[in-house]
Amino acid sequence: MKPRNPEVKSVSAFFPCYNDEHSIPLMVKAARAALIDSVPDFEIIVVDDGSSDASVAAIELMLDEVPELTIVRHVCNRGYGGALISGFSAATKQWTFYTDGDAQYDASEIVRCVDAVQSDTDVVQGWKMQRGDRWYRKAIGWGYHHTVRLLFNLHVRDTDCDFRMIRSTLMDRIQLTSTSGVICVEMMRKFERAGANFIEVGVSHRERPFGRSQFFRLPAIAKSS
Repeated sequence: MKPRNPEVKSVSAFFPCYNDEHSIPLMVKAARAALIDSVPDFEIIVVDDGSSDASVAAIELMLDEVPELTIVRHVCNRGYGGALISGFSAATKQWTFYTDGDAQYDASEIVRCVDAVQSDTDVVQGWKMQRGDRWYRKAIGWGYHHTVRLLFNLHVRDTDCDFRMIRSTLMDRIQLTSTSGVICVEMMRKFERAGANFIEVGVSHRERPFGRSQFFRLPAIAKSS
């Protein structure tokens, strides 16, 4: 098949997963349905970060149905940053997409990233058109976003939107070290320092349908500098 966008010939899509047994199958299926009609070559990777629920079993049940799927397993929990580092290391395609495995984002909207890419694009960065969280998480998110922008002079619209597609050659030049959720700040800072060209796209966001968030340890922000 011809690629939907000639600038995007292959995609690695990965999902960090921690106790997401109910949502991760939905994310994998949505991503596959979108990619199979968009790019001629893709892979889907789930990084299980030491889940204590049935996440691994749920993923393994999909292996026959989704031949493009592979699992990276952490025996012990390495943190959100550790899961992202493993996902980027496992990715083999021209572009690397990731979003969280908790179904707050719609994985089928990966096509928005595919469509947005131009010849000089390095990063397609999502921004939440409407944050689908309860009021206190919206307040925390607002404070986090503005604190990060003030401290680090980041220029993207929505730093903590974990819906990104990145040119893999850019990732080859970046070394990530953070193991917590503030890896996203580290990532954005290093992308900007590397002179990356960004395109931003609006994406849907909803309240987490299952489980609870593993993030928002604000004191760790300073360590990303």
